[in-house]
Amino acid sequence: MKSKLGGEATGARDNQGMAENTIITRVLTSVQQLDAQNWNALLASQSTPTPFMRHEYLAAMEQSGSATPETGWVIRVITIWDQGELLAACPLYIKTHSYGEYVFDFAWARAYEQHGLPYYPKAVLAVPFTPAPGSRLLARTQALRVALVQAIQEWAESLQLSSLHLLFGDADDLAACAAASWMQRSTVQFHWTNKVPALSEGAGEESTNTASNEATAWRDFDDFLASLNQEKRKKIRQERRKVRDAGVSFRALEGRDISTEDWNFFYRCYERTYLEHGNAPYLLPAFFEAMAGAMPENWVMFIAEHEGQAIASSLIAVSASSATTSTSNPSINDADNAQAAINNRVAYGRYWGALQRVDSLHFEACYYQPIEWCIANGITRFEGGAQGEHKMARALLPIETPSAHWVSHPAFADAIARFLQREGEGMADYVQDLKTHSPLRKV
Repeated sequence: MKSKLGGEATGARDNQGMAENTIITRVLTSVQQLDAQNWNALLASQSTPTPFMRHEYLAAMEQSGSATPETGWVIRVITIWDQGELLAACPLYIKTHSYGEYVFDFAWARAYEQHGLPYYPKAVLAVPFTPAPGSRLLARTQALRVALVQAIQEWAESLQLSSLHLLFGDADDLAACAAASWMQRSTVQFHWTNKVPALSEGAGEESTNTASNEATAWRDFDDFLASLNQEKRKKIRQERRKVRDAGVSFRALEGRDISTEDWNFFYRCYERTYLEHGNAPYLLPAFFEAMAGAMPENWVMFIAEHEGQAIASSLIAVSASSATTSTSNPSINDADNAQAAINNRVAYGRYWGALQRVDSLHFEACYYQPIEWCIANGITRFEGGAQGEHKMARALLPIETPSAHWVSHPAFADAIARFLQREGEGMADYVQDLKTHSPLRKV
């Protein structure tokens, strides 16, 4: 496959016994060169689709100016076709830095620099500024997914990129990368699950939902609190009381109920919080304008008010309802898949900001309000985003999130492999230690 940085590459290959000159690989310079319906249908057929891999989301990153060559993100879309039919696709970005990725390789870049070698440009198979696990390599079959990884690696070699990094992929992605001998790495996130622990897990006698050992969803926020140990339960109640006693109340707005005024207020809060930490926000106003217009069903906004004035806001993403999923992917038309879409809706903690300081307001806006909303709406899981051991005190439990890495330089690949072996052992011990500090009650 021939390719060059500025244009499109095409090539023919024999993929897993398929006829020569039938399967064509193309490298596109924008996701907007692909039909949105075809892309979203392919996404919806994956094991773990997320809103962040939708055509509209990726296009908004480009069109808004948030992830562009000017900000260090040069998009390329690797695609596999058969006589005009899209079989596999993956967005990736050529990077001149390592910001906005949340799987940190700054030490690798420094090591290259110390040896007089260029680490940048590299490429990441990721969604910019979005550390949410899910499908990255979109493919009709696992064999095509393996072929996609092969095509991506050949493309990177032709450009003499230092490395490739698939971030926050799912099990299918990781298996395809393993088949190509990419190195594996794990980081830790904290997720809340809408599931009453079975008695053997220690739900505790105070839970109102312990009639059987079968795991069920929480009935309400108090039912959820009853599963926590006394210290954590007391702490959460105290934090929520501080917000109420300060006279702060919340409105939850879903989808098209979020007005233009609400979106504008949210951005003021979001921008203020970034600036207070000495950074400009990654995402520009046009990105959120695109989300309001193209993906309203995937957003829930919580607005904090004090004496009739809005003072803070948080924004979470939610996976599509079964009806939306079925529309975007006509292949999902059987009862089992439709029920699975209902049973596995996920919420993702994303952004927040405040114009006034109130004790514990961040915890209320970013954790307690979303969790309460998730319980009321039957959401299966709430993912808290990157890092943050403090989330365990709010009953978000540690989850290992994987990535895969290919490094072109043999000596550096060997050194990084040895580093990842040591890091992996330490990560396993770290996760086990975190689990010993579970906030759940013991039987």
